[in-house]
Amino acid sequence: MRRYIFFALIVFIAVIFSLSLVVYFSKSKNKKTVDELNLLVKQAEKAYMEKDFLKARNLLKEAEKKATETQELLKIRKFKEKVNMSLLFSPILDECSIEYVVKKGDSLSKIAKKFNTTVALIKRANKLSSDIIYPKQKLKVNTCKFSIVVDKSQNLLFLKRDNEIFKTYSVATGKNNSTPTGKFKIINKIKNPTWFKTGAIIPPDSPQNVLGTRWMGLNIKGYGIHGTRDGDSIGKQSTLGCIRMRKKDIEELFDIVPRGTEVIIVD
Repeated sequence: MRRYIFFALIVFIAVIFSLSLVVYFSKSKNKKTVDELNLLVKQAEKAYMEKDFLKARNLLKEAEKKATETQELLKIRKFKEKVNMSLLFSPILDECSIEYVVKKGDSLSKIAKKFNTTVALIKRANKLSSDIIYPKQKLKVNTCKFSIVVDKSQNLLFLKRDNEIFKTYSVATGKNNSTPTGKFKIINKIKNPTWFKTGAIIPPDSPQNVLGTRWMGLNIKGYGIHGTRDGDSIGKQSTLGCIRMRKKDIEELFDIVPRGTEVIIVD
């Protein structure tokens, strides 16, 4: 009996020791992973400050793989979206752009149409202050396809490039679930739109114009993505059915996506 108790005690001690080793090595591994993650983020911050956006983005992609906590991952993705936009609006070439050499007879609108992009995006990327271009001038031109997904349950708009989330925007959607769901397309884009309210025409500069500075109409009558003068409504279900964005956000998105861009709206 004593021998049995002694043997059981030895087994118990061995199990406890093994578990202690597992916990120790697990903590050591987790600490190593956290240290590697922090180093990657710091390196990405340094690269971003030096305007090496490609390096910063690649470092953040590595950091994403190592992140285990939700908050860590969200923070890294937010930073990566910031890098994405800086890269998009810079002359630096990436896998979704080419260097286009301007030919005689070219115009920004012709080039934008050829590559299914926007004049505004070409101007932003190349730091152009006017539409004037000249032969043999080299321009960065986006070649990848953008699309939009609106999630009504979160009041979020996801700008996607080649099916990967490129940037996330907070939006307002329709109260009483009035924003339609489905697959749509942007069929028109208007700067400083007039609001044709039932029984009235509200000019662009009127404080009563709820459309803000930009309108992107969908192929479903009366619905679109537009700006607002009421920033407090963003993040809520507060519109008559349209998708509403902050002024800075809608003007940015307006410059990026061309007519024909797919818009998917989900509950």
